[in-house]
Amino acid sequence: MNPFRTRHPASPVLVALGSAVLLAASVTVPSAAAAVVEEQPRSSVALDWYDTTAATIAADAAPTQITNSRTWAVSWLAAARATRQVPSGVDRGDFQDAALASAVHDALVALVPSRTQELDAALRTTLQGVPDGTAESMGVAAGARQARLVLAAREGDGLDPASVNAPFTVPTAAPGVWQPTPPAYAPAAQYGNRLARPFLLDSPDQYRLTAPPALDSARHRAELAEVRAYGAVDSTVRTERQTETATFWLGSSLTLYTEPLRVALARSPHAGAGRARLVALFHVASVDTQIATSDTKYAYLRWRPVTAIRTGSIDPDPAWTPLHTTPAHPDYPSGHNTYSGAAEAVLSALVGPRTAPFRLTSPTAPGVTRTYTSWSGLSQENVDARVYSGIHTRSADEAGLVLGERVATHALRNAARLFGTL
Repeated sequence: MNPFRTRHPASPVLVALGSAVLLAASVTVPSAAAAVVEEQPRSSVALDWYDTTAATIAADAAPTQITNSRTWAVSWLAAARATRQVPSGVDRGDFQDAALASAVHDALVALVPSRTQELDAALRTTLQGVPDGTAESMGVAAGARQARLVLAAREGDGLDPASVNAPFTVPTAAPGVWQPTPPAYAPAAQYGNRLARPFLLDSPDQYRLTAPPALDSARHRAELAEVRAYGAVDSTVRTERQTETATFWLGSSLTLYTEPLRVALARSPHAGAGRARLVALFHVASVDTQIATSDTKYAYLRWRPVTAIRTGSIDPDPAWTPLHTTPAHPDYPSGHNTYSGAAEAVLSALVGPRTAPFRLTSPTAPGVTRTYTSWSGLSQENVDARVYSGIHTRSADEAGLVLGERVATHALRNAARLFGTL
């Protein structure tokens, strides 16, 4: 039995937990009338601002993925908090539309000031669709307030690009120990993630994984043989479909999961407040997962397959080259797969493990379109892709799914800490 195949992100308990997160937070402030327990979709404001956020980050992206994930998390956490409580005597939908737009707008202007003109125009468009009056003005004020508070709370959290790529001293070369990899032999990246302040984790090492397979284990030998055969640039056993899988999932996980999250958002039965919580939880879990990933990576400093195959004691091949260039950080666990494990857990909990078919494209595989009906399908392709790329062992990929699911489950269980009024 594979010891890493212990995840159950779509379990009934986790799905029930996710439903409780959204339903419990959808109750309005008590008024003379009975509280409204459930929301119904009313407008596309949440989708409009989702697209605006994606466009803003794409147009002026930070050079580090976790910094961009933080921008998503801060903006939509502000929106979720701003829309959580509706004052008595105002229209619920009008207030929430104005609050969501105001919160995301103000946070993005602060974090991506180069896009202020476009963001101001987007806010004007949203507010033109909200009737003038108390609901609109109170919503705008609530959004602005929560944006200020969340930004202040996250100031100095260590997720800026310079902090993320804090200097790391490479240890002396030894069997199993990470070393800079060809062709660039670049310095270690993302070491600073493990020094950053999480949103909900008690500490970066809270869910640190157990050690990777021992160098003298049968599993390690088998995994190196798999990467050697299937992940080589000149592999004779990797199929065309497998090469396509590697290329399809090669890019940034943040970019690759933008469309699946939008699909989930569009199909959510909730209105603005529930949708804001979905996006906020997804990206808070993503940030915390990336912090936890770097903690485990730099705790064990496991060498990459290219180093093991070229310089290790198991039939070394100094000329072996992976299909895709190896990123500049340790092998275990795979960051692509921690991200995908967290994404699968949040989406399965909040919208269900399966969905109607949706199509997905990839910027690294032009002209290729794939269709999915479950979030787990994306995860399994991520596992295979990193092996076929020649940049991860399978244990690193599968352990990544486990870590991502654990961190996301922690976020779901502690969601009340996120959405409480500041």
